[in-house]
Amino acid sequence: MNGHIAVIGTGAWGTTFAQVCAHAGNQVVMWGRDAQVVASINAHCNERYLPALRLDPKIGATTDMLGAVEGAQLVVVAIPSQIAREALAPIRGKLGPTTVVLSLMKGIELGTDLRMSEVLAQALAVDLAQVAVLSGPNLASEIAEQQPTATVIAAKDEAVANRVAQLCAAPYFRPYTNTDVVGVELGGAVKNVIALAAGMALGLGYGQNTAATIITRGLVETTRLGEAMGAERETFAGLAGMGDLVATCASPLSRNQRFGRAIAEGCNLEEAQRRTGGTAEGVKSCQSVSHLAKKLGVDMPITFGVLAILHGGIDPKEITRVLLSRPRKAEGVSGATQE
Repeated sequence: MNGHIAVIGTGAWGTTFAQVCAHAGNQVVMWGRDAQVVASINAHCNERYLPALRLDPKIGATTDMLGAVEGAQLVVVAIPSQIAREALAPIRGKLGPTTVVLSLMKGIELGTDLRMSEVLAQALAVDLAQVAVLSGPNLASEIAEQQPTATVIAAKDEAVANRVAQLCAAPYFRPYTNTDVVGVELGGAVKNVIALAAGMALGLGYGQNTAATIITRGLVETTRLGEAMGAERETFAGLAGMGDLVATCASPLSRNQRFGRAIAEGCNLEEAQRRTGGTAEGVKSCQSVSHLAKKLGVDMPITFGVLAILHGGIDPKEITRVLLSRPRKAEGVSGATQE
């Protein structure tokens, strides 16, 4: 076995990633609040979130967070991004200087504009160099079926990224490495917002031309924000940028896409959440991403449009106006303050 890995979170993505790590040869302990889910995992099945998946015997679960992380080489955080700081309080200051923390979360923290790696460094009282992030076209249910996919592991130190990649490399799961943590995290955060817009378009009955327009122009505004924050443009053309964006916007397996569709079909936020069966990270991320963009003077018309629809009471049909009524200009990424 490669080592001991702790996974904080027992949802679909956390469970799937635990399975990947077990298939890579590691012993995995998952932490969850719900004793019933924990008991189910210890019986080798997460009945609530992935009932069809038979879990590897090397996976166990506990409601004791401190016990889960004790002796772990890698602590994986797979909980909703906006609750991470509070939820991780029991293990603040409890991780050693060689323990690596891996974020599976996608978002920007409300109220601070911090990326998830920065939130984890603060919440866990660890050096930012110990924190890695994962992003890519990683729809949990497809990976659970061992369909081939790739992902990106990013860390400030390439050696840390390589260490994490080694721990989670499975026959069907190929991790690439990157040192552009900012770019990889922003790609993962903003794609959820763009997927909401894509879902709205589908819910309004529009076809693939509209979807392709949203995806490509969404990539432009994501890249624009990334460059304003010091990210590398090339990152957004890769798995954590275009790859994740296409998968999340195009697939009905994407909770954010389904949420956007529900909104366009007349649901309010609560009804859309019930229909999609869980947290659509883009619903809150559109607020924090918009705030960050405005603070930096970056124009993000699709993101601002999603914010206005979800939190400003604007009709979802306005997504069409956002796409088509802006001044004509040459196609490109440049131009931080105007489209």
